[in-house]
Amino acid sequence: MTFETRTEVRFAHVDAAGIVFYPRYFEMLNAAVEDWCAQALGVDFRTMHVERRIGVPTVKLHVDFLSPSALGDRLTITLRTREIGRASCRLAVSFAGDGRERLKAEVTLVCMDIDAQRAIPWPDDMRARMVEGLVPAE
Repeated sequence: MTFETRTEVRFAHVDAAGIVFYPRYFEMLNAAVEDWCAQALGVDFRTMHVERRIGVPTVKLHVDFLSPSALGDRLTITLRTREIGRASCRLAVSFAGDGRERLKAEVTLVCMDIDAQRAIPWPDDMRARMVEGLVPAE
């Protein structure tokens, strides 16, 4: 299973050169993870953070910037679960628009107890949905 979400490059995303300022991609990536949790894993961030008191911080991030994006570009962000550990998961992420891949990334998230500030095993319901969507590494 591959999860896709879409975003538009807004004025707040671009720099004086008229292209996406690289940290803004990280904000878009975090929004895509939030969409993935809600839509693919069935647990929205409010439920995770407020009710369950768990978070999914990024602990490792490798990014290749392949092609610039400009104001008004419509981007498709694709997430694929590559590996699931006891308390972590590795995602392959791609941003694309107009037939060009703009960015590719490998992201490691950790399931964390917000109050104790430590890693915890993935809840069974979230893990089950991640396993359904597991895509072997290429």
